[in-house]
Amino acid sequence: MCSIFTICTRPFYRHLPLQPDSRLFRMTHSPTRANPPSDKLDLPPEVNGWANKITWADTFTRELPGDKVLPHSPFTQPAEESKVRMSRTVNDAMWSWAVPAIHENPRLVSVSPQGARLIGLSLDAVKQAPLVWSGNERLPGSLPWAHCYGGHQFGVWAGQLGDGRAVSLGEVVVDERRWEIQLKGAGRTPYSRFGDGFAVRRSSVREYLVAEHLCSLGVPTTRSLSLVFTDRLVMREGLEYGAIASRLAPSWVRFGSFEYPASHGNIGLTRQLADYIIKYHFPNILQDEAKETDGWNRYAILFSNIMKKTAKMVAHWQSIGFCHGVMNTDNMSVLGLTIDYGPFAFLDAYDPDFICNHSDPEGRYAFNEQPRVALWNLLRLASSFSLLIDQVKNPVDALGNKTYEPSQATVDIIKQILNSFAHEYKNQYVVLMRRKFGLFNLAKNTDTDLVIEPFLALLRKAKSDYTFALRSLCDVPEIISHKEPFAPGGPIEQHIDRLVERSQLPCDVDSWKQEVLEYYRSVFVPRILEDAGHALDKPDFATVGEKMKQVNPKYVLRNWVAQDIIDRVEEDENCIDQALELLTTHAFSDSVPDHLRDLAEKYASPVPGWGQGLQCSCSS
Repeated sequence: MCSIFTICTRPFYRHLPLQPDSRLFRMTHSPTRANPPSDKLDLPPEVNGWANKITWADTFTRELPGDKVLPHSPFTQPAEESKVRMSRTVNDAMWSWAVPAIHENPRLVSVSPQGARLIGLSLDAVKQAPLVWSGNERLPGSLPWAHCYGGHQFGVWAGQLGDGRAVSLGEVVVDERRWEIQLKGAGRTPYSRFGDGFAVRRSSVREYLVAEHLCSLGVPTTRSLSLVFTDRLVMREGLEYGAIASRLAPSWVRFGSFEYPASHGNIGLTRQLADYIIKYHFPNILQDEAKETDGWNRYAILFSNIMKKTAKMVAHWQSIGFCHGVMNTDNMSVLGLTIDYGPFAFLDAYDPDFICNHSDPEGRYAFNEQPRVALWNLLRLASSFSLLIDQVKNPVDALGNKTYEPSQATVDIIKQILNSFAHEYKNQYVVLMRRKFGLFNLAKNTDTDLVIEPFLALLRKAKSDYTFALRSLCDVPEIISHKEPFAPGGPIEQHIDRLVERSQLPCDVDSWKQEVLEYYRSVFVPRILEDAGHALDKPDFATVGEKMKQVNPKYVLRNWVAQDIIDRVEEDENCIDQALELLTTHAFSDSVPDHLRDLAEKYASPVPGWGQGLQCSCSS
């Protein structure tokens, strides 16, 4: 059995791709030219008012080499359909110009107020432009593109991947923060391979909600701006209606963005990308390099920063019971952001072996495997960075044969960084978990072994609801302020009975209740009393419980909750706005506005029978 800090060594699952279905190509493509370029944009007057004030700052396409087959944007110079939408190999480039597809009857069903503010727009402004956020109309000055990258998928090198259905509209800088605006489900690009380039409503609703939800929980993540529904029919397991989610990130560069040029021996392009990332996203590295005395250059420092941000991201996942489901290297952000939400899930019953992706029968990406996989992915990225740390000029000969072996100095640096991952991850995780357990003042080295892991072991034994169990801990500080809280039938036993109601209990109930009671009496209560004694303001215990509630959410986007929203949206598209408000503004709240009360009561209730252990697939 693996502890939460163990990097396990299970065999990797080899994913076997399905054969392409030529019907999809015929259904979604025409042999004509791409969406014709237009210098006269057909935007309504109310949109033109703010659209013309947007200042694009497209550094990615200006400073990194693009697709030579398509040297000009189709919006500035006509282009053939085959160059814009047909799948092909793209060499020595980080991106290709792209043209969003035209969608039938697009309608804006939700806008994130927080997402709109990030790019300097009001909620009303975003709502005025459904044609823009569907890709049917173009904002002035926007020249869309798609990213080129590769990646390891289920442990196997997949070669060229890239944005097969995501199109970046451009970059904006607001309050000194850079945001790249991207439409997901916008149609085919040169990287679509066998796909149609579109997205369906169920997956788009999930991604739109979870990105903003995780942000509200404090998890490093990309962000959502808007959700558009269309009447386009998209073939997945069956025919489904389409959608486009607009999303935001400071950059969409992934581990696979480095892996792809490095796999072709293109050290120049790999170095260009690293210099770009340092310039715009890690500018302090240049100062650190000037002070470095141990032979680390800027690329070693960058790789170390990526490792630390990755460890922090995964620590957040484990602390809230979040399972990503498809941690391929093309789904790993170099900025340590959660990206590309597919078959994700939050734990219901606490089961560290839980697999949320039913395309992953071997459990490569199971919940407790996530730290190990993150390290494995960093090892793949290290192969690219070793070229930069060694400052190799030509890693292959004229015949394409590998001629490069990293120097011992580079190997030592890489090993030092990778060997630091477990320590970095554990430190981040324990800091987060101490807060969840109400330990805000005095950190003890024994907290993991004596306080945190024993409680998790109890949850695992009874298959207790993870989110509910941690939220219920918030009640204990107030309970122990009562007289005789441990009396038979008293407040603590009543508290444990409520936990029993949210547990599957494949064990003896009475014996388990006694174990929990003893844990509270001998471990948890003495520890929080000790911690409170070290607080500068000596708070009462009710205050400690309220503080714990600020880090233990009451509502999370469980799979059954997401499915309920997806089912309800067919009759009431406004339910997405309500769910967004509950899962962001009120994720930690005991009291909610009247218009959310019924929804809050429903989504805080026990998991219904049909919702237990739901899995999703990569199909979206």
